[in-house]
Amino acid sequence: MPSLIDLRRRIRSVRSTQQVTKAMKMVSAAKLRRAQERVLAARPYAAMYRRVLAGLAAAAAGEESLGGHPLLARRPEQRLLLILVTSDRGLAGAFNTNLIKAAQQFLRQHAGREVQLVTAGRKGRDFFRKRGAAIVAEHIGISQRVEYAGAASLAREVAARFERAEVDAVYLLYHEFKSLLAGRLTIARMLPVELPPQGSVVDYIYEQPPAELLRGLLPRYVEIAVYQAMLESVAAEHAARMTAMDQATSNAGDMIASLTLYMNRVRQASITNDLIEVVSGARAL
Repeated sequence: MPSLIDLRRRIRSVRSTQQVTKAMKMVSAAKLRRAQERVLAARPYAAMYRRVLAGLAAAAAGEESLGGHPLLARRPEQRLLLILVTSDRGLAGAFNTNLIKAAQQFLRQHAGREVQLVTAGRKGRDFFRKRGAAIVAEHIGISQRVEYAGAASLAREVAARFERAEVDAVYLLYHEFKSLLAGRLTIARMLPVELPPQGSVVDYIYEQPPAELLRGLLPRYVEIAVYQAMLESVAAEHAARMTAMDQATSNAGDMIASLTLYMNRVRQASITNDLIEVVSGARAL
């Protein structure tokens, strides 16, 4: 049976941990609010960009030169590139674990093909580096401060590999932010670019030929896709960390209550034993 000193020391230790997890929860809540605002601000822009591309694709549908754009080139998918967006830090529940499991499943599904990895985040990089995966590029620290320049640099690097025919298709794996308690694993083919459907498009008046505009906007479309994925991933990471720290704070409170109750029982048993010894001694005298 542990002594009262050991129990008090353990309660102090758990209470200190509870203070840390509570502080981390508050920090994640503040970061989540800013990240959520950025995500909600970026979604309309990305949606409008897709609609503009759909209109350009409809206007340039009859031009043969459009099919020769390197970002639209379709080849048999024998060499694949997977962009894995994870976090740089842990303590986010199953956020990184689910991403890594999905990446492993992707590798198993394409076991007969050559699959290369581009990791954005320390957790994914460390996991697959230890297992000897083919990591062709790694980007650390991007999720700490998501900026368009960093996302665009990664997108241009990947697009250059696709244009040089080093890979036949590029896939993007990340956590899409849905709500505080729910995120969705998303894996999407980024290259070759899949032009949006041309159902209800606006009949724009173009100063330049639509095919020329479309060729100029396609690289930016890839950059926006990577940037939006990083924004979604950061918001989902903060939401997962906030939920995990809230659960850890609650569990620490339950443990403190349980230890306090046990300590009171031990103290009561010690007092009872002392009283029994005193009464027994008095009777003996």
